[in-house]
Amino acid sequence: MTTARGNPGPHDDEPVLWAGAALERARVGAIFVHGRGADARDILGLAAEVDTGDVAFAAPDAAGRTWYPYSFLAPIEDNEPGISSGLRVIDGLVGRFESAGIPPERVLLLGFSQGACLTLEYAARHARRYGGIAGLSGGVIGPPGTPRDYAGVVDGTPVFLGCSDVDPHIPKERVIETAQVFERMGAQVTMRLYPRMGHQVNMDELSFVRDMLKAL
Repeated sequence: MTTARGNPGPHDDEPVLWAGAALERARVGAIFVHGRGADARDILGLAAEVDTGDVAFAAPDAAGRTWYPYSFLAPIEDNEPGISSGLRVIDGLVGRFESAGIPPERVLLLGFSQGACLTLEYAARHARRYGGIAGLSGGVIGPPGTPRDYAGVVDGTPVFLGCSDVDPHIPKERVIETAQVFERMGAQVTMRLYPRMGHQVNMDELSFVRDMLKAL
């Protein structure tokens, strides 16, 4: 995979870790995208908490443990080519599942922190029916005032947004904006802002994600 200019993106050739059911036997797919400073192994630690027994989990690694260099609130061009490269990685994994007989409507997209931002931006830019979208401490990418004129609809896709109401990296206003974006695109949105929680994943979020997978 290459950029539009023909140059390789930073994440294009990074490894992908797999867990759960073997791809050829799985009924459901899940793509878990890690946050800044973490890696695929870290985010796959959540898989054991939500696995329903028939899910193939894929977790891509970001080059240098970061998908893009600055805050997700920075100008988008300042975070390129990282954003575009990361979006292509997710798109490639959606295609990998589809080739294995698991269509997007049976694939859950999940990310935490920087990975949640990338995942939510991917789903908004590649609108279709997914099995589910879970953004844990994240929101769509770009500075305040970024146009949210995403094309298409997600056709009833369940979307879960969980975040602290005082997260030091993710303003709650952006979480609310993200909920509004996906509601306009036809999603079934559940948003939970947890009072004074740290920048972390909690058991309520994991329970919700587990139920999303069970529903598939």
